[in-house]
Amino acid sequence: MKKHYITGSIDTAAGKVQQISTVWNNTDVWSTIKVRWSVGRHDYKVKQGLYAVGVPDENSSIFVTANFKLSFDHLRRSLHGMNAWVLVLDTKGVNVWCAAGKGTFGTKELVYRIRAHELEKIVSHRKVIVPQLGATGVAAHEVFSKTGFHVIYGPVRAADIKAFVDAGFKATPEMRKVTFPMKERAKLIPVELSYGKYYLLVIPALFFIISGLNSKGYSVDVAWINGGRAVVNLCAAYLAGCALTPLLLPWIPFKMFSIKGLLMGWIITALLLYLNFLGGSIFEIISWFLITGSLSSFLAMNFTGSSTFTSLSGVRKEMKFALPLQIGAAGLGLIGWIVTRFI
Repeated sequence: MKKHYITGSIDTAAGKVQQISTVWNNTDVWSTIKVRWSVGRHDYKVKQGLYAVGVPDENSSIFVTANFKLSFDHLRRSLHGMNAWVLVLDTKGVNVWCAAGKGTFGTKELVYRIRAHELEKIVSHRKVIVPQLGATGVAAHEVFSKTGFHVIYGPVRAADIKAFVDAGFKATPEMRKVTFPMKERAKLIPVELSYGKYYLLVIPALFFIISGLNSKGYSVDVAWINGGRAVVNLCAAYLAGCALTPLLLPWIPFKMFSIKGLLMGWIITALLLYLNFLGGSIFEIISWFLITGSLSSFLAMNFTGSSTFTSLSGVRKEMKFALPLQIGAAGLGLIGWIVTRFI
């Protein structure tokens, strides 16, 4: 079945190459919204291979990207009005940055694609432009020794490609700078929220049911009152870790994401205390601070995988330190909260 972004094909010395549109249609917009909410995210990819933008010739540039469709879409849209080649590597549907870290956007795959698509027959130059975020996976000297093609590391953002090309394939310091502004962090929040959607349904439901327990047995009326508050508390902690912490990330004190999340969780819990959502006894209040703080801390720590603020070694070190404390605090809080049902 022909993909909607395929507009035709052109003949080359190495065979036919499909042409792609540089304009997003409603299908692209809607599928982007869905993948931002993690709907079909694990199979959101395009076929690897060589594509043409406009009517490229032997002098046209070759831009390399991943077969994660969102990466592919942003690149083709940034090439609007240009004649260029797009070489899509098989990254198993993973974006450039993450695939470079995992090795699928790497030297071996790039060498294979250059050879498989006989680029030496298609272009007279011997250059491929690799996104800067893929540099960790691509060894330029190895690519050259095995294919004769030079690797040029392009800008961080696809939106800077035209300016990069116009400047003679030279990037300004701003083009090399990796930024993570609030707008970009906000785009990742839906995915973070969706990862725990099943837990967000099951755990509050269990708390709601347990809320009906008391020293006299079980009461549905008590469950409606206390259970409703429990659901609000858990949802608030979830949002503190998945949404509030990423949005306010640069301005929250401390370096560790787990502590950032803990702080935001406790701030939200303090607000819930003021609104009388934590119960009437000091033991129940303390239990809720332990539960919401550990939940928010854990969820905020998960955001390290989406952030430019941390390294892999730093994440491992933080998890080794924080995870036992989060589990312990959550366990103590849960036990304390259950005990308060009977006193």
